[in-house]
Amino acid sequence: MKVLLDTNVVLDLLLKREPFVDFAEEIFIKIEHKDIVGFLYPTSITTIYYLLNKHADKNRCNEAIKTLLELFEIIKLDKKILLESLENSGTDFEDSVIYTSAHFTDIDVIITRDRKGFKNSKIEVLSPNEFLKFGYNNGKG
Repeated sequence: MKVLLDTNVVLDLLLKREPFVDFAEEIFIKIEHKDIVGFLYPTSITTIYYLLNKHADKNRCNEAIKTLLELFEIIKLDKKILLESLENSGTDFEDSVIYTSAHFTDIDVIITRDRKGFKNSKIEVLSPNEFLKFGYNNGKG
């Protein structure tokens, strides 16, 4: 199963944000154990670095990014995807680009705590808790 983690889920783990950190940690463990294949969006990496750098020094930020790049695949983003995203654009262009990239990468589930941008998604969109309860444990993983 291929899952795309939204930036907010990764930050839940890295910044130990309660009450979400435990769900994020459980998903990361499944990725680490190769029970599922984890993907990140290219701009998530830069956003995570920027936000993490407000809470940690450069060395910790570099190590966190290195670990993410070892654990996760990076979802495809190119001109074709950006052009198609304009056609798919709902209320949020960024979410449209993420959805379109996920579609071109054959992602099975987008895991996010901000589902409103993916209302018209043909890809299943689940919160971390829903994914752990239904998406992964319901025979899909």
